[in-house]
Amino acid sequence: MTFTSPTLGTLLRSLIDLLDGEVEAAYATAGLPWRPRYTPVLRALTRSGPTSLKAIAVEIGVSHSAVSQTVSQMVREGLVALTPGTDARERIVMLMPMTEAMIPALERQQAATNAAAAELDSELSVPLTEVLGQAITALHRRSFGIRIADAAKIQTEPSQT
Repeated sequence: MTFTSPTLGTLLRSLIDLLDGEVEAAYATAGLPWRPRYTPVLRALTRSGPTSLKAIAVEIGVSHSAVSQTVSQMVREGLVALTPGTDARERIVMLMPMTEAMIPALERQQAATNAAAAELDSELSVPLTEVLGQAITALHRRSFGIRIADAAKIQTEPSQT
């Protein structure tokens, strides 16, 4: 087997590394103890107030497990707190006062990040945000797993002549 060019997964991981690392460095330079993966959780909490892990996962469109891992990191850093919900399995996430005080600085940093993203989009033949949005929509219509399974069937079926 010969691999001549990077695969989709490798390209996506490389892109995330290039983007998230620089965004995180910008937060650090601004004196903010923040990671890019915290921002969707913050947005959900500022819109909804204290809410469950499950509700955050649904709102931001990621798995419950991913939200749980992110919130655990945020708890360790004193950015959010967890309290019991209405049943034993539910946990409610709430912002800590330190995080609430950081919101104006985080909003300024987000505005700078959005401006940098718009500049990047302007340098591309098709804006990255547009391509990513289209890819996500297409994958909601037909998952990548189904696409892989279909491609595998085609490759293993005997050719008809």
